[in-house]
Amino acid sequence: MDRRHRPPWGPWTPGFRAGDFIFVGGQGPIDPKTGKLKGETIQEQTQLTLQSMSAVLEAAGASMSDVVKVQVLLIDMEDFSGMNEVYRLFFGKPYPARITYGVNLTVPGMRVEMDAIAYVGDSETATRSTVEYGSWRAGRFSR
Repeated sequence: MDRRHRPPWGPWTPGFRAGDFIFVGGQGPIDPKTGKLKGETIQEQTQLTLQSMSAVLEAAGASMSDVVKVQVLLIDMEDFSGMNEVYRLFFGKPYPARITYGVNLTVPGMRVEMDAIAYVGDSETATRSTVEYGSWRAGRFSR
């Protein structure tokens, strides 16, 4: 094991590859070297959370551009715009599908946690489409 990164403190895996998909387990603002919470603002915590997500993806041979779905957990929905401010720096258009929940998190002081699904199949045989806002009712998809 790489001594610079601590293993999860519970019974889960940071990332799991199943065929052409990579499932990134819940990532939060935990310093990988110390295993301790880092960052006070939602922007600082979101940045570390997404850096951790990126590291898991890279270890699995993927990148943030392969992410197709993200789930965001916030302890305070007032942090939504601050989280989005940093989120936009890690993802480009077309943005992954996403859902955001307001929840209680298990680590005191943790303001955000995210998980993701990435698709790393053969791009020549796979069709990746986005559904533009308002078009789903008419069945129109952009490719």
